[in-house]
Amino acid sequence: MSSEKVEPKRWLTPKELEKEYGFGISNQAKLRMDRKIPYSKVGHWIKYDRLEIDKWLESNKIAVI
Repeated sequence: MSSEKVEPKRWLTPKELEKEYGFGISNQAKLRMDRKIPYSKVGHWIKYDRLEIDKWLESNKIAVI
């Protein structure tokens, strides 16, 4: 058994984003149309950069006192 750490995949498909972050496919589409979520598009392929998604989530964090 190998003890090597596997780095998480940087670029995620909409299905992978849904599985890992919990944003449903239709919610992702709405967020993209409203220009609220960072994404890249090449042809008809939509990809999400894990680093940008993490930054976006942090920037939308609401502090609890």
